[in-house]
Formats: sequence, structure tokens, C-alpha cells
Amino acid sequence: MNQPVDLLILSNGPGEVTTWVRPVVECLAQQLGEERSRVRISLVLSPCTHATGKEGAIARSYPQIDRVQDAPHFWNFLLWGKTAENWDWHKRGLVLFLGGDQAFAVLLGKRLGYPIITYVEWEARWLNHVQRVGVMNEKAIAKAPPKYRTKLTIVGDLMTDVGQFTPPQNPEEEWIGLLPGSKAMKLAQGVPFCCALVEYIHQQRPQTRFVIPVAPTLDIDTLAQFANPDYNPILSRMGNVGATLIHPDGEERPYLLTPQGVKILLWPDFPAYDILTQCRICFTTIGANTAQLAALGVPMIVGMSTQQLDAMRAWDGLPGLLANLPLFGKGFALLINWVMMQYTLKTKRLYAWPNLWAKREIVPELVGALTPEQIGKLMIDYLEHPERLEAMKGELAQVRGEGGAAQQLSQLVISQL
Repeated sequence: MNQPVDLLILSNGPGEVTTWVRPVVECLAQQLGEERSRVRISLVLSPCTHATGKEGAIARSYPQIDRVQDAPHFWNFLLWGKTAENWDWHKRGLVLFLGGDQAFAVLLGKRLGYPIITYVEWEARWLNHVQRVGVMNEKAIAKAPPKYRTKLTIVGDLMTDVGQFTPPQNPEEEWIGLLPGSKAMKLAQGVPFCCALVEYIHQQRPQTRFVIPVAPTLDIDTLAQFANPDYNPILSRMGNVGATLIHPDGEERPYLLTPQGVKILLWPDFPAYDILTQCRICFTTIGANTAQLAALGVPMIVGMSTQQLDAMRAWDGLPGLLANLPLFGKGFALLINWVMMQYTLKTKRLYAWPNLWAKREIVPELVGALTPEQIGKLMIDYLEHPERLEAMKGELAQVRGEGGAAQQLSQLVISQL
């Protein structure tokens, strides 16, 4: 690699930036060694309905990435080839797709004259235009036309690489992890629900400690607002328990304090593997966090509350567009979510990643007008029967697969460079 080259990574949402981009750029920097100085890594974010607007800031915190362009500038770059900061490009380079629409990677590769590598979980597209594809498993290869299958290489699941982090647990402490989400529509329900949940559990297990790993796209003050009844109008419908944000003096971490005096530790460090692996069990919403918990081997209960049906507006495609229309969006959101809830209840559709991998429910998924008492009783039952938690850990270990996907994908990229 005598000449400088550009590696353009295309990604989009918070899950992809944290669970795909981060491990890949870390492995790339490690494997390139001294050659790293010749490879300029740029990240371009494309629009995403699940985005929080902080994906660019998160990516800029990764020392391996040299340049980052935020999603609002994407279309100008795609259509006219101009970045917001008027980036220059080396003659040689590569486009790596790590989230979004695979067609965007093809168009950008053609515009820059770079070969294209995509990473896909389920279905590889535009195979006549890409040079190599890293896929999660054999199923993606089976879906590809036979004449293109030589382009596909199984690298594994990028989200399982977090399972390589396994610090020792402290058996003397009983921690419960709470993952209420990272976006306002989930936090409005999840934060007050978790406050009511910890008070219920604390009454029966006062020794239990609670922690919320704060998502990297979220700041502590914003999260705490959703525990304030003056700010969050649906708090009364989610257990009617608020909390006050406490910033202690010294090095102690901030926490939420409920009316009964229960502390919920706020953990802003990212990634929060060290505290999550200390948790006996977690309560979480659906999303990439279920894959991370599974990769860490942490038992979980997954809840999808329906107390506010118009809250969920992050559907992909046409449903997402309708749910976010001015004036009429709330009505469409109510209808779409009601239909989805009925479909889920009727078909017992699975949402948590470990259940999707196993094609059966190995971690409990609860959908409906959930109550803190309902979830609390289930969590206490698991805590009182540790053999059930161990069984769940064993099943998570079976479905999460082997680690090393980031290393294998990085090797694929370096070989093409």
C-alpha cells in the first residue's frame, strides 16, 4: 500500500454507528498497523428514521475515524458529489457499507470510482455492482443468485463481538439493569415505568441495586426530564412514579431518586459492558440493545408497552412517513400501532434479537398495557430461581454465535484495499 487511499464508510442510525462502525474501525486500525497512516477513514451518515441527530458526535469520538459528515448533508453529497466541508478524495479508495440503503453505497462508489464492499445481515442487493459482501450467515448466501455467490463471505454477526468482554462478576451485589430506550417516544414511557418498577422491586428486595446505562445519543439531563411529571404528561399512565436527578459531590455518579428513596444509578460510560455484565437481569425495550445483552450473556425481559399507541412513529417505509405527517400523523400512528399490536398478539411475532436468532422465545417478550407490578413479579421470580437465569444464559450463549466478525470484515476490507 504505497499510495494513500480513502476508506469511505456509509452508515446511518445509532445502532449501526455503535455496534457496527465502532468495532470495525477499531479492528481496522489494529490490523493496518503502520499502514494506518496511509488510509484515511471517512464516515458519511445517511438519513434514518431511527436517528437521534447525535450519531455524528458519537462517530467523532472514535479516534480511528478521520472525517465525519452528518446526515443532513447527505443528499447534496449523493446528488452533486459535494460534502459540507468540501472534502478531497484520493485517486484510490473503497466504499464500505455499514448501514442504511445498499443502493447509496453503490451510487457513491460509482461517483468516486471506488470498489464497494457491503456488510449485510439478511439479503445482499446490487450484487452486479459490488465487489465483495460480508454476510452474517449461510442464509444470506442461499438468497443470492448462484452466479454471484463467490462474492459473498461469511464473517458473522457484528453485534455479537461485544461478547468478547467478560469481566468477573461480584456475586455479593444484586444489580438490575434498566434500558428504557434512547429516543423521546420510548423514554416518555420507559423512564417513568422503570421508576415505578424499581420501587415495586425494592419493597420486596431492598438489597437490589438499579442502573440505567445512558445511551451515547442521550445526555443525563434529558433522560431525567422524562421522570418529571411537569415535563412528561404520560407519566401518570406509566405507574405514576417520578424521580429527581441528583448530582452528588465528588466522584460518585449521578442518580435518579424516587419518592420512596430508591436510587437508580445513571451510567454514562460507553460502552457500558462493565456494569451490564454485573447485572443479574435487565428490563429492556426492543432494539439493538437486546442483541448487545445477548452477546454479553445477560438475561433480560423485553417489554413493549401499548399505553400510548401514538408514541411509536419510527416505522420504516410508508408507515413511517404516514405516522409523521403534520396534523394527521397522530391518527395514522394510532392506527398503524394498533394493527401491529393485534398482529403481534395474534401471530406471537418475535422482536428481540436473541429470539429472532433462535426462532423461538428464549427471553420473555411481553406486549400490551404492561404494569410495573407485572414486570416486577416476573423479575423477582427469576431472581428467586437463579437456575432459570443460568438456563437463559446458556441459551443466549448458544444463539449468539462466534465472535470475530469485525476482524473478518476488516480483513476483507484490507485485502481489497
